[in-house]
Amino acid sequence: MAVRIIRQGDRGDAVRDVQHRLLALGGSVDPDELEGWFGPSTERVVRAFQRRRGLVADGLVGPDTWDQLVEAGHTLGDRILYLRYPQFRGDDVRALQDRLNTLGFDAGREDGIYGGSTDRAVREFQRNIGQHDDGLVGHETVRALRQLRPVVEGPPSRAMVREAEYLRTMEVSLEGAVVAIDPGHGPDDPGDVGPSGLAEAEVTLKLARDLSSLLEALGAKPMLLRETDDDPTASDRARTANELGAALCLSLHLNGGDTTGEGATCFFFGIGTTHSPAGARLAELIQEELTSRVMLKDGRTHPMAITILRETRMPAVQIEPCFITNPAEEERLMDPAFRHEIAEAIAAGVRRFFSANGDGRPAEPLRSPI
Repeated sequence: MAVRIIRQGDRGDAVRDVQHRLLALGGSVDPDELEGWFGPSTERVVRAFQRRRGLVADGLVGPDTWDQLVEAGHTLGDRILYLRYPQFRGDDVRALQDRLNTLGFDAGREDGIYGGSTDRAVREFQRNIGQHDDGLVGHETVRALRQLRPVVEGPPSRAMVREAEYLRTMEVSLEGAVVAIDPGHGPDDPGDVGPSGLAEAEVTLKLARDLSSLLEALGAKPMLLRETDDDPTASDRARTANELGAALCLSLHLNGGDTTGEGATCFFFGIGTTHSPAGARLAELIQEELTSRVMLKDGRTHPMAITILRETRMPAVQIEPCFITNPAEEERLMDPAFRHEIAEAIAAGVRRFFSANGDGRPAEPLRSPI
């Protein structure tokens, strides 16, 4: 079921809740908009918050933005943290991960999600300082974390170092690798719609099927995270990719909102203090193929902290090859041959990621199975 989006013009308790959370984080909303009118100043503060958090700065309060507003309200020490399901999420968890990594205890990626790696690092830290290793991050553990100084100030995250080293020495083959393919949106949430009525959800599913055929021909095991009648949440899709043990996750979307915008953009997980080196490399390779093979305008690669990139445990990218709201690009997307070119470019980028050609040399042209 689609989640209600809160946007400019809305009124009510939901808007008031958003405004109070933004105010608590230092935002400023015009007095005539307080208590519960989503006016221009509220939208400006929402966009500023989204930019700081690595989200799409569209001024709309959807699931990702709402979750981040809630998480931003948590400070380390405000609550007891421990491994549970559903997992704790918040800025307090990210601060804990950052502190543990800085002290040399590998808490994994600093994504603000309290998972197994964070739990293991907490217990190791507790043993090292003589505390009972119960995995409970209460006042005593937080106090000890704050009192200890790192051996070297400002070292890079151990998770980033480990991932970068894995990327440098990676010997995993595309042959037999599970590749999760996420066709963005779905029947309850069609995404952006082009001037002539072409829906993003329709295009991403067709593109996903083309890409699946190409990757299968290369020996991979592609798995779609959505079919025609499905509309799983972004968290559901990430969880499925994790449960599949996927080597990669490719989320397919289209850009929108601008009738003159054009070209391709790829996103990977990243916030101000950390990012996924493997995700960044995968995004770069796919972007290079989209711009060189299909001759799409280069919108470059960018870090983001949206759900599908943040909650997946493997290198993940979100690929937006065109602006569906641009009439010319919408028309091209209606052509099966053009969509297949895009799929070929993405598959070529994936193959380079797994191969020795990942050093930047173009892959040999793919032979289409259709």
